[in-house]
Amino acid sequence: MSITADEKNRLIKEYATKEGDTGSPEVQIAILSSRIATLTEHFKTHKKDNHGRRGLLKMVAQRRKLLDYTKSKDEARYTDLIQRLGLRR
Repeated sequence: MSITADEKNRLIKEYATKEGDTGSPEVQIAILSSRIATLTEHFKTHKKDNHGRRGLLKMVAQRRKLLDYTKSKDEARYTDLIQRLGLRR
């Protein structure tokens, strides 16, 4: 259900703000978005997996907090990020 190491490394390279960047909000949001998409697909076939659903809701809340933080610090980075990730907001 989680993302592979290759996928995670690809996301880190794509969204890193500088060399060796693994903890910036952009990278964290990209990784969370990938995990959320994977879990969403999982729930289409496993409708009664409520323990997993709780984890999904926690991830969505964490991504929301990181997005709010990014928006409060730098509006341009926020709009660029949601555009690149294809998020609705």
